[in-house]
Amino acid sequence: MLDTRDIQCPYCWETFELVVDLSVAHQVYIEDCYVCCRPIHLIIDVIEQGECVIQALSEEESF
Repeated sequence: MLDTRDIQCPYCWETFELVVDLSVAHQVYIEDCYVCCRPIHLIIDVIEQGECVIQALSEEESF
């Protein structure tokens, strides 16, 4: 089940929509910001049907 969520870039602070697959309980991947093109480390945890927690981290924060 795909859904969209708003996230904020940890570099330029712009908000943009991210497509999230809610059928996968735990996801970790890198997505480039649509505005500044810098890599955002995403950690997504689905906690309930249709609900999720998204962490959008810079490269410095993720390691």
